[in-house]
Amino acid sequence: MNVLFNQPPPPPAGPSGVTVTQPSPASGYGFGPFGEHAVNASWIAVQELEKLGLRDDVDLHVYEVPVEYQTVQRLIPALWKKHSPQLVVHVGVSGMATTVTLEKCGHNVGYKGLDNCRFCPGSQCCVEGGPECIDSIIDMDTVCKRVSALGLDVAVTISKDAGRYLCDFTYYTSLYQSRGRSAFVHVPPLGKPYSAEQLGRALQAIIEEMLDLLEHSEDKINCQHEH
Repeated sequence: MNVLFNQPPPPPAGPSGVTVTQPSPASGYGFGPFGEHAVNASWIAVQELEKLGLRDDVDLHVYEVPVEYQTVQRLIPALWKKHSPQLVVHVGVSGMATTVTLEKCGHNVGYKGLDNCRFCPGSQCCVEGGPECIDSIIDMDTVCKRVSALGLDVAVTISKDAGRYLCDFTYYTSLYQSRGRSAFVHVPPLGKPYSAEQLGRALQAIIEEMLDLLEHSEDKINCQHEH
């Protein structure tokens, strides 16, 4: 559980995570409460995803991630080591979002906002000496187009700025750990405008498209190696 402190509101984004592993177990991460988000829509959405499930050949594990820098630095590598996933998808809430937003990249520096423990990294970065920005190997533009074409009652958009708070921090940490085999999805607060059920269905469609893209890219690589 996360503990809320009386503090100035942090930037309007709070992370949550989903880890997908195939055909070995898949893990999902949702973030806990923080700031004005007494109920974190990302964790509710991940729980809805867990109810819906993914394809039969995918095992999904979901986790609630505290909004704490130091916990993220310990937990993300440990979960990668435990599950060896094909893909990790983190899910976070953004108070500014009105769409479901696919984040293309994570950033290493610029972390000044206090977490739920009133802590901020002294270096204001995720990985000292790490690259400024790491892109996901997932083609988010293609995922966005495919999901939008499904006719779900949820708008999906693209972003290159996950917010320089725990969402961005978590994403970069995971991208660095996985060499790009991670994704991050921002969801709006519940009811603004989407229900938990709508967000869960959107996450299900997004993750299945991501897995499909990964499989096809790996098939191409394997085919090239065979020739």
